[in-house]
Amino acid sequence: MVTISRRFLLGSSAIAFAPALSARPSSTTAEPDLFIGTGGHGHTYPGATLPFGMVQLSPDTDLERWDACSGYHRTDTSIMGFSHTHLSGTGIGDMLDVLVVPTRGPVQLLPGPLTDPDAGYRQRFTAEHARPGYYRVTLESGVRSELTATDRTGWHRHSFPAGPGHILVDLSHMILDRWDKPDQQPLIDDARLAIDADGTITGGRRVFRWAKGRRIFFAMQVSRRPDRVTFYGDGDAQQPAGTTAVAGRRLKAVLHYDDAGSAPILIRCGISGVDVAGARANLAAEARDWDFDRTRRAATSRWDAALGAVRVAGGTADQRTVMATAVYHAQLAPTLFSDVDGRYPAMDGTMRRVPAGGAAYSTYSLWDTYRALHPLLTLIAPDRVRSLVDDMIRQTGESPYGPLVWPLQGKETGTMIGWHGVVPLAEAQAKGIPADYAAAWPAIRRRSFDFAAPDQDNSLGRDLYDRLGYVPADKVFESVSRTQEYAYDDWASARIARAIGQDADAGRLLKRSGNWRNVLDASIGFARPRFADGSWWTPYDPIQLGHMPKPWWRDYTEANGWQATFLNQHDLYGQIAHFGGDAAFEARLDALFAAPSTLPANAPPDIAGLVGQYAHGNEPDQHVPYLYAYVGAPWKTQAMVRRLCVDMYRNDPDGIIGNDDCGQMSAWFVLSALGFYPVDPVEAAYVFGSPLFDRAEVTVGAGRRLVVEAAGNAPDRPYIASVTWNGRPWTKSWIDHATLVGGGRLRFVMSDVPNRDFGRARADRPPSFGKPA
Repeated sequence: MVTISRRFLLGSSAIAFAPALSARPSSTTAEPDLFIGTGGHGHTYPGATLPFGMVQLSPDTDLERWDACSGYHRTDTSIMGFSHTHLSGTGIGDMLDVLVVPTRGPVQLLPGPLTDPDAGYRQRFTAEHARPGYYRVTLESGVRSELTATDRTGWHRHSFPAGPGHILVDLSHMILDRWDKPDQQPLIDDARLAIDADGTITGGRRVFRWAKGRRIFFAMQVSRRPDRVTFYGDGDAQQPAGTTAVAGRRLKAVLHYDDAGSAPILIRCGISGVDVAGARANLAAEARDWDFDRTRRAATSRWDAALGAVRVAGGTADQRTVMATAVYHAQLAPTLFSDVDGRYPAMDGTMRRVPAGGAAYSTYSLWDTYRALHPLLTLIAPDRVRSLVDDMIRQTGESPYGPLVWPLQGKETGTMIGWHGVVPLAEAQAKGIPADYAAAWPAIRRRSFDFAAPDQDNSLGRDLYDRLGYVPADKVFESVSRTQEYAYDDWASARIARAIGQDADAGRLLKRSGNWRNVLDASIGFARPRFADGSWWTPYDPIQLGHMPKPWWRDYTEANGWQATFLNQHDLYGQIAHFGGDAAFEARLDALFAAPSTLPANAPPDIAGLVGQYAHGNEPDQHVPYLYAYVGAPWKTQAMVRRLCVDMYRNDPDGIIGNDDCGQMSAWFVLSALGFYPVDPVEAAYVFGSPLFDRAEVTVGAGRRLVVEAAGNAPDRPYIASVTWNGRPWTKSWIDHATLVGGGRLRFVMSDVPNRDFGRARADRPPSFGKPA
């Protein structure tokens, strides 16, 4: 079995300047287009949710193909119904809990295939509309469906034509995948549905899809009591009249209305990962009336505040729409997963309660999001970051696997490689975000040094990595990428260790963080599979995915030799020296972007968005365009970043070049379009790129604003001629986090010709490995 890989299983003082910063952009960011990313391979959904909300109430169009990981694809022509939980931009599907199907005519209990929109309970649709916190569509049955949400509840308003109609609640609805083996493990093994005397419908199920064994519970109320309710058990067996509860695996209920069109039917549904009582409490706390429009207005207000953190002027109308949508997508996950009373399902299988004022979260896509999503949030949502950091520390201690990898609804999926949960913690500590980092240290230390501690696929070969200095390609799959990513996690862990006074461990980790050297063959200038006897794989071909002793075996993670060569983020001057100095490293970067965009037949779809062999559609190399700054050639970074911002993001359903990956692809765009990017988040510094907009305003917390201006900006003027910070010349090709979050004015003067002197001096190059250039 291959490593659990998301795609195999199917990227001065602000106060002093306050008067000067008061002017607002004359042309502000457009309304987000929630359909960007719902086509192509973006894997996003258009439904209703709140920033980081527990409920994601959205239409489902497909369950089975890879591009339906979110349950929705813009090219599909029929809707099955509306479910309450979704993943945004992931490469593995799950969720789609508690499907609601409002319709008319004979009761259908199966959706029918995607290829036949007229089969089963599928319905063609028209007049689809989505905006943050609200979704609307008209179904072919004549039902007009509207959706909105609070943090923990989904709200529906279904307006039926005159006459009878019904609402199906399908608790068997879920993502299906060719890797699932229901004959060995039922995908649902414990489900219950019931109706109370007051008409509240409750239930729950345990699901073995991606997050094996996760539980979800719900409590649902309808504004109009149905004339009758019919329950269906396993095999769609209709239960006797008068049945008020059913148990099994694949359960359904139908709410019948003799005159469904006499008034809109409202549904409010609370969910919980703890129990039905938690779902009831969430519903009672967040759904105190039946005012759908008030709830929608509240959702709009929440989103207006969140989206207002970044405002831009200039660029094209489409680019402003892309920016607004990217800011939206960057605030969908991680998702809230504690109830109103603070209870949540802990990673050790117990039920726990967060401290007063705290919150627990799910959906940490950390292999992706440590790179840009979490750094972006430290700028635009610092209060949320404090909550996330507290939660990551808490869950790190609770998980049997220590640092978080890809936790989903209380289950550690172990997806991808490394244990990158340490990176946002180290980054937050470096940026001065207060938290009890020492509380996470025992679990981090165990993952780092206790080779008897339990492993999942993400951390295989730790003992060999420690003993040999690399993960051997003939012992563990994806060894080259593992070695480099384990080294980066050592770097982040060393930062935490040093901050809490664990100097001996910090020294050991810091030394081991140099293990990246052991899989970078300096004689050829490429990352290269290396075997346990110390020999290199030969004959070497950087286009290939590795030496492949088995059909599913790869030596790189969602990459080939070209892309894996530049995985190093934390010791860039070490790698530059390893490859022969500035000129040699610059030439290697040039070669990456100029190479033929050829991929082997067995390449995964993740290696997308190619510029030469650079793959923007996936995360491993997304920092690489900024590496020219480390060799004193930031003008090449400026040209490439502008190209990527323009070519890889469009105002179109297929407008994201790869999976959005819980906002990582979007966060890359937001930061890069602002003009800077965190090559190494733990360094707490940003390398300048090429600002896309003439002016941007970023709210950076506590009433402070960062204004970014790009004088003389134009499509053919991507180069930085000069920079000032609060009116003073700035010669560096980078800026630190502490300066940016203090607020102020960052002004670029743009040009159509490169200024080859800007950022060229060694003293003006970005820091790396905790040291200046």
